[in-house]
Amino acid sequence: MPSIPQAKIDRLRLRHAELARDLADPGASADRFGKLSKEYAELTPVVEAADALTRLVRELEEAEALLNDPSLDAEMKAMARDEVETIKDQLPEAERQLQIMLLPRDVADEKSAILEIRAGTGGDEAALFAGDLFRMYSRYAEERGWKVELISANQSDVGGYKEVVASVTGQGVFARLKFESGVHRVQRVPATESGGRIHTSAATVAVLPEAEEVDVHIDEKDLRIDVFRSSGPGGQSVNTTDSAVRITHLPTGLVVSQQDEKSQHKNKAKALKVLRARLYEMEREKADRERADARKSQVGSGDRSERIRTYNFPQGRVTDHRINLTLHKLDQVLEGEGLEELIQALVAEDQAEKLARLDDAG
Repeated sequence: MPSIPQAKIDRLRLRHAELARDLADPGASADRFGKLSKEYAELTPVVEAADALTRLVRELEEAEALLNDPSLDAEMKAMARDEVETIKDQLPEAERQLQIMLLPRDVADEKSAILEIRAGTGGDEAALFAGDLFRMYSRYAEERGWKVELISANQSDVGGYKEVVASVTGQGVFARLKFESGVHRVQRVPATESGGRIHTSAATVAVLPEAEEVDVHIDEKDLRIDVFRSSGPGGQSVNTTDSAVRITHLPTGLVVSQQDEKSQHKNKAKALKVLRARLYEMEREKADRERADARKSQVGSGDRSERIRTYNFPQGRVTDHRINLTLHKLDQVLEGEGLEELIQALVAEDQAEKLARLDDAG
């Protein structure tokens, strides 16, 4: 692992001290105070990690000096030797933690997200599985204090969803959920299967960072907006007004339809929210392709065509194929509480990949 330049640590400490002074200024506007507070809060754990590393290095130097002191008796030398070994064991992890904190950050990590789940191969069983996944993410979000708001849903006749789109709002949502994008596969015996045969079905998950107007500017002249009457299952009319909205983004051909609300205005607002997120993701993917060498890692490749995870009911296991991790706790994962273990492992692998690239570059 490359050593961290002392000059970089010194700059961090200097900026942290400047922020502390600026925050103490009673004349700062509310807007400026908010920005300063955010930067200070982000920088504080980094400075604390740097201080912890500096302290360990200093303690190592002191213990080695004692070890080399000819006037020291055997017992004190043994204590100093033990301390040297202990500190040497702690140093790599302390440096690694600081390296992780200093890794380039994905600007979208702190954003909320648009969660899209679509039933894939498997018919009714795939729709039921899409419903299971939506419930899993909803419960995971609830545990973390995030808010889940349904944007649109196309329910299947037997339960579950052919397609469901929701907004997940909270601090750092995208950072935790971005690794969920991809094809999820389920292996289980459907309730309707009399022969007890295991069926394989799939659903596709897409997690998009929720974009603000400042992130993506949409020109009204680039939109074609069609309004039509909402229809329910079997083509029946849900209401008697043209409240459903279909927005076509002419430059890209992206189409978003929204009919869940009775108000045309609300449907348009929700459709624009999804469109903005999809356009933002397109821009991010374009930038990612331009930095293709940094996207060769398995984790976070963004390739939604690949199967990323299998949920095997007969064996009660979940396997994430990107990191070859299997957990024999299917029920806990689908209830949301066990999902964090998978996400933590994916985050750790992503960090390890980035650190390895830094090492190669160094």
